[in-house]
Amino acid sequence: MTRHCLVLGGARSGKTAFAEGLALYAGSRPAYLATATVLDSEMHERVRSHQASRGERFTTIEEPVELSHALLKAAKSHDVILVDCLTLWITNLLLANGDVATAVTELYGTLEELRQTKVILVSNEVGMGIVPDNAMARTFRDLAGSTHQRLAEICDDVYFIAAGLPLTMKGENPGPLS
Repeated sequence: MTRHCLVLGGARSGKTAFAEGLALYAGSRPAYLATATVLDSEMHERVRSHQASRGERFTTIEEPVELSHALLKAAKSHDVILVDCLTLWITNLLLANGDVATAVTELYGTLEELRQTKVILVSNEVGMGIVPDNAMARTFRDLAGSTHQRLAEICDDVYFIAAGLPLTMKGENPGPLS
């Protein structure tokens, strides 16, 4: 039985690098399932930088909305799938007028089904700052928080990353990954 993992942290906390280390340690055929959509030059540069740092170590799959479907398809040929990131996925769902709660329930079911493929979920912890001043931002924050809580239930390992350092919140200490 494979252990699914949730990696949380703030912006530029080191969560993606940590998750990549976990994925490379855990599998021989890792996939990187990217949820980002490129809407401006700054985001284009971020995506390009992430791709360059990964090099050829991962097969990259891009899917901004249909996460469960992409996971099921990728699991046919990969032993570990890193999803980066859930907060961008939630944003994409909101912009497409999607039902986030239903999509999270579907993702939960997909993770239950995929017990032969390790799934590592990366997400920004956005609920630790000030209360947003507008309804849409508060809705996003609340949806991200409830998504994290729901997925932490099914994930065997949950880590919080700050300053590049992992804090084990649930499960096994990963030890040194390098």
